[in-house]
Amino acid sequence: MTKRFAAIDFETANWQPTSVCSVGIVVMNGEEVEDSYYSLIRPVPNFYGRKNTKIHGLSRSDTDDAPAFPTVWREVAPKVKGIPLVAHNCVFDERCLKASFALFEMPYPDYRFYCTLRLAREYFKGLENYQLHTVSAHCGYVLENHHNALADAEAAAVIMGKVLGQCPELFGE
Repeated sequence: MTKRFAAIDFETANWQPTSVCSVGIVVMNGEEVEDSYYSLIRPVPNFYGRKNTKIHGLSRSDTDDAPAFPTVWREVAPKVKGIPLVAHNCVFDERCLKASFALFEMPYPDYRFYCTLRLAREYFKGLENYQLHTVSAHCGYVLENHHNALADAEAAAVIMGKVLGQCPELFGE
């Protein structure tokens, strides 16, 4: 059976989990990219920490005219309905997603998250470190635009694909 999943990555404007300012999604069907999606998001609260801007290069001028989270998620929801979500250090991305749903009083669909960071530590022993760019390079994906949400989601998708190659029953039936 082919395994479908969606790799997801959020970038935030500041330290608050509701301040998502971009999202990248890569929907995989086995080893094939079925769909990909990227959007800027107007963060809440709408200010950028210097550290965050230094990491991902986004600033308020990039997102002042961007859609709010509910508008973006209306486009994303059909793409990820009923399939697992994966992210590198998924605690961060899941927290951002849940906080944004709560902020906008949207019912949370109880997405199942899998963490490529945790899985990489289990399946790829002996790497120098388990940062996204290191693990994705080990899996054959050179992450050239780290902290771009779509590039990071692509890297997580490749990692999960390699993990599923070693453990195809991971998602269960």
